[in-house]
Amino acid sequence: MRFHTRKWVKPEDLNPNGTLFGGQLLAWIDEEAALYTIIQLENSRIVTKYISEINFMSSARQGDIVEIGIEVTKFGKSSITMKCEVRNKMTRETILTVDNIIMVNLGEDGKPKPHGKTQVEFVKDRLKNN
Repeated sequence: MRFHTRKWVKPEDLNPNGTLFGGQLLAWIDEEAALYTIIQLENSRIVTKYISEINFMSSARQGDIVEIGIEVTKFGKSSITMKCEVRNKMTRETILTVDNIIMVNLGEDGKPKPHGKTQVEFVKDRLKNN
């Protein structure tokens, strides 16, 4: 799994227990999945279609650094499916896993549009082909 983003847990990210608020972490995951999809599909018009069960395994505290990892598991006609793992860099524990996140490529009309992609592409490889 490739870990693309690191977040620093700040006071505004905490729940009343003094640990990372799950809703904040899910917002970070959704944003990371969207950014990853935009880059992969080369289209800024994408939406989150589905997020499967979320398995919280541990947490993080103020000052901890968490990493969000995303890995593509499937390319659909107009969608991309990924899995996610978030880990705490300070404790080295997995915070949570998500088995399926489905993002959908949209056309200008706001409806699903085929993207024509079949595998992960890296920007450095795209630049070589131009």
